[in-house]
This record gives sequence, structure tokens and C-alpha cells, in this order.
Amino acid sequence: MDKGPSRSRRESRRAILRSLLATAILLAAYYLLPLDSAFTTETVLGLVGGIAAVTLLLIWQVSKIARSQRPRLRAMEAVGTSLPLYLLLFATTYYLIEHSAPASFSETLSRSDALYFTMTVFSTVGFGDISPRSEPARLLVTGQMTANLLLIGVAARFLMSAIEQARTRQQRPSADDRNEGTPDAL
Repeated sequence: MDKGPSRSRRESRRAILRSLLATAILLAAYYLLPLDSAFTTETVLGLVGGIAAVTLLLIWQVSKIARSQRPRLRAMEAVGTSLPLYLLLFATTYYLIEHSAPASFSETLSRSDALYFTMTVFSTVGFGDISPRSEPARLLVTGQMTANLLLIGVAARFLMSAIEQARTRQQRPSADDRNEGTPDAL
């Protein structure tokens, strides 16, 4: 009896659950951690450090995908953990900038409003109900737009390359298969 499809479904469910759990933990942290500090140079450095951490996380995940037996599933899990972290970094920064300089956006941002604004900028929908008004807020939004393009373009390309690399490696016969019964050439 073939247990392959059943095992594959279990692995898929586990990957989805890990991604959902990571997202739930990040959202809980976003809503529960005290965010009462001012928007300062340290905040900007924290955002840059957070983006660097997401980049390093993606690089690590790309290497894991390339060696994975299930590269597509691993790539889905990578996106499911990295993307929420990336978006919540910007939502936190927008929340802090609004509370440090209340005229930075067209309306006062709650945590949910900051997350909503982050999602509209990320998805390029731009409903227009919330907009940056101060120069620092506009620069930050411009930075997010640039990072979005990089994340969507470059990170997606690296993830797809890792999937292809893993699939090619899986389809290539091993050295033992190629040299079955013959001595290895020097």
C-alpha cells in the first residue's frame, strides 16, 4: 500500500500549521507588546535591522529549499513566515511614527490602521483613505514601496530558482545509479 500521498498531505498540513502559528505569534506580539517609544533614529535602525533579518531569513530558507525533498512546500512555508514579519515591521514603524508626530498621516493610526495601511501599500491598492503627509512618513512609504518591489521581484526569483534547483537535483540520477556495476572514472 502506497503511503506517499497520505504522507505528503500530512507534511503539507504541518507546513501550513507552522506558517499559521508563526503568523499568529507575530500578530500577537504586534498587538500585545508595548509600542510606546517615540519614532527615533533607533526606530529607523530597528526597521533596517528587521529588513536585514528578513533578508537573512529568506537567504537561509532559499538554501533549505534548494536541498529539500519538497521544495514547493518549503517555499510556501518560507513565504508564510517571512512575509508577515516583513509587513509587521512596517506596520510597527508606521504606528510609531504616527504616535511620535501625529500629523504624519492623514488620520490617526491605531495598530490595525497601521497594518491596514501597510497592506494597501504592499498590495499597491492604495485606497487613499490614509496617506502620508509628513516628509519622514513619505520617505518611509517610498522605502517600503522600493523594498516591496525587491521582495516581490528578487526574493520571488530566488525562491523559484531554489525550487528549480531542488527539482533538478531530484531528477538527476545519483552517481551510484550512473555507475552501477562499473568502476569510477578518475
